[in-house]
Amino acid sequence: MPVHMKERKEKKRERKEKKRKEKRRKEKKKRRKKKKRRRREEKRREEKRREEKRREEKKRKEKKRKEKKRKEKKRKEKKRKEKKRKEKKRKEKKRKEKKRKEKKRKEKKRKEKKRKEKKRKEKKRKEKKRKEKGCIPFEMLSEIIKS
Repeated sequence: MPVHMKERKEKKRERKEKKRKEKRRKEKKKRRKKKKRRRREEKRREEKRREEKRREEKKRKEKKRKEKKRKEKKRKEKKRKEKKRKEKKRKEKKRKEKKRKEKKRKEKKRKEKKRKEKKRKEKKRKEKKRKEKGCIPFEMLSEIIKS
């Protein structure tokens, strides 16, 4: 084989080799880029997921807090109503007791009045009877003796 042909063949082979190496280099670069992009995407997705989780947690805590507040309010309201109810009951009891005592007092007064009236009428009746008989009462008798 002639020398110039050999050189040509060698050059051709070198060009082919160079092309092949270039292709490989480009492929590698492409793969690296793809990998980088994929990693970046993964990172972004992960961040998004974490953010979502944080938001959900915040929401959940807020809900819990509101629920606690609502229950507390309900409990206080119940307590307040109970207190009010007891107070009302107590006042009612007091009022009834007062009324009962007043009634008792009035009844006692009425009976006393009735008793005194009866006594007075009895005295009057006896006095009338005595006058009709013409007797002198003991008090008058002692006065007559003194004078």
